[in-house]
Amino acid sequence: MYVNAPDTESPATRAWEEHRGRLFGIAYRMLGDVGLTEDIVSEVGIAAVIQERKGAVDRSDGHAGDSAQPAEDPGGSGTVRSWPGWLTTVCVRRSIDQARHLDSVKEEYPGSWLPEPVATEALPDEAVANRELLSVTLLHLADQLTPEARAAVVLSRAFDVPTNEISVILDKSAAAVRQMISRAERRLDLGRHISRTGNRQVIDRLVDAIRSGDQSSTLRLLLADDAIFWSDGGGKVPATRNPLFGIDRIIRFFAAVFDPSDPSRQQVSGVIDVNGEAAIGIVKDGDLRVLAIEVDDAGLVAGLRQVNNPDKLERVSSEHAP
Repeated sequence: MYVNAPDTESPATRAWEEHRGRLFGIAYRMLGDVGLTEDIVSEVGIAAVIQERKGAVDRSDGHAGDSAQPAEDPGGSGTVRSWPGWLTTVCVRRSIDQARHLDSVKEEYPGSWLPEPVATEALPDEAVANRELLSVTLLHLADQLTPEARAAVVLSRAFDVPTNEISVILDKSAAAVRQMISRAERRLDLGRHISRTGNRQVIDRLVDAIRSGDQSSTLRLLLADDAIFWSDGGGKVPATRNPLFGIDRIIRFFAAVFDPSDPSRQQVSGVIDVNGEAAIGIVKDGDLRVLAIEVDDAGLVAGLRQVNNPDKLERVSSEHAP
């Protein structure tokens, strides 16, 4: 999953090697795109080597740099006093820039844009150790936040970065960062999503309901009245152009695309593990797709997000289906 590290044996490269799983976890949560995340992580490693060489030149000229320079200042000259802090800062700031660009791309995206799912076993250990803000549901919901707010809540909730450090990274006051995190948590309703997203018992019942072929009655018992279904085909394969709102529209759609007796229709392969939680594997023409489930406080399915775009399924291959 990683691009090779810069071929330089140095403190900067050693720090990058040690922390690149964490950097991946930060950038992926901000972008929801594995390819862009890998690019960011690789660029941060190269930037670290350049910064280290820059510091060596400064020292050779007799200028060690400002001793008061914060370790997190990626633009400063002189010796970096904390490579983990420096790497995190550069990773976050580059991810923010990339997120802004990605937001403009999403405006032209054909249909709904959903994040790229990854088989949990394919994620770096450091990226999945704390699973907060990693689910497909929360990555999708985080799109409603500004890139800076996304960075603040990711650093705070998923990586336990103190507010004062986040304020330096984002070049904002600590008070502004605390307010940003508080608003983001309320907007995402993190308490509910973290405890409910990917509820395995509900997912097992949903799998059985779809496989039964009797969606009109069995699905009605599992879906919330105001459930929403998103489908991402990226213009490459068929998908709903717009979200489907409401239980009746979703049930009619499922009845049209799922038929256990017809191999040309979508078939449920079973429960798979992506982004640190259970999801449903869907097979169509031999290709695996991912259906992520959002469960509400009443234990009903409130959101369904199906990733069909083959470009987004390279990290969830058929070998991960049961």
